Amino acid sequence: MHSPRGWVGGGEVGPAAEPMPRPRVPVVTHSAVILMAYGSPDRLEDVPAYYADIRGGRPIPPDRLGDLVERYRGLGIERGSPLNEITEATRARLAHMLEIPVFTGMKHWTPRIADAVERAVAAKAETVVGLVLAPHYSRLSIGGYRHQLENALAGRAELRFVESWHDEPGFVDLLAERLRGTTAHVVFTAHSLPARILAEGDPYEEQLLETSGLVAARAGLADWTFSYQSESPTGEPWLGPDILDHLADLRDRGVRDVLACPVGFVADHLEIRWDLDTEASARASELGLGFRRIEMPNADPAFVAVLAGIVRRRLPVPSPA
Repeated sequence: MHSPRGWVGGGEVGPAAEPMPRPRVPVVTHSAVILMAYGSPDRLEDVPAYYADIRGGRPIPPDRLGDLVERYRGLGIERGSPLNEITEATRARLAHMLEIPVFTGMKHWTPRIADAVERAVAAKAETVVGLVLAPHYSRLSIGGYRHQLENALAGRAELRFVESWHDEPGFVDLLAERLRGTTAHVVFTAHSLPARILAEGDPYEEQLLETSGLVAARAGLADWTFSYQSESPTGEPWLGPDILDHLADLRDRGVRDVLACPVGFVADHLEIRWDLDTEASARASELGLGFRRIEMPNADPAFVAVLAGIVRRRLPVPSPA
């Protein structure tokens, strides 16, 4: 007996049958993150070399060096750098969340960005995500990190660099939560830069004001202002107003209580612990103002989760993370 047309042993054959598609095998690339920070000396004796590095190898004037050493001494630098400890804790948590290697690279101290790149290459990373622990872009700041990273990588892996994350919703939420419900006047602050960047079309100030506005709106602030801090004595105009001058203006406006939100920073270091907690606090006291600042994100798991989300969006797809 012949089988019915189109059937052989119970399996359909013939022109109507289409082959089953083969399952796609995901191509997983090896990825790594270079987490970059400015750097900080670990010991008092490292302060001269650290500032010489910042100044392109030129020693810092002795009178200013002595002042800086005393500032670091007051912050307990003999027992280790709080900033470096925070950076390492952030790196470790980020690596745990992403489940891929994360290497720390410092712009002006060890481990250097070039050291981090060599470790990533040795780990066979095909894609490197570069993330700076600073939310706002300027050619003078973030541009310098990228330059060092690109030079060190030299095309040995694909670079996916995060230019800016100033409007990252999770970052905005985190800062807003620290401000919500306050009755104090909120002053957003950031590290000043030479004023010439404005004529060059640099987006730094624009991004800072955008972040401040987003945070203020999310926190429901009716009244807030913005000022700069940590200006360096280079002999050229810097962005202003400076926080020390701004506090006097606020007093003249009738403000009596100030809450500082250092929107341009993410961790406790000299610009926070000295410039705000010491100098700005002392100036506010002279003016009869109440003064405090928000708790910095540091290595808060909620903040590290924000960083992890930023990185994931730049990883190859699919990714082990």
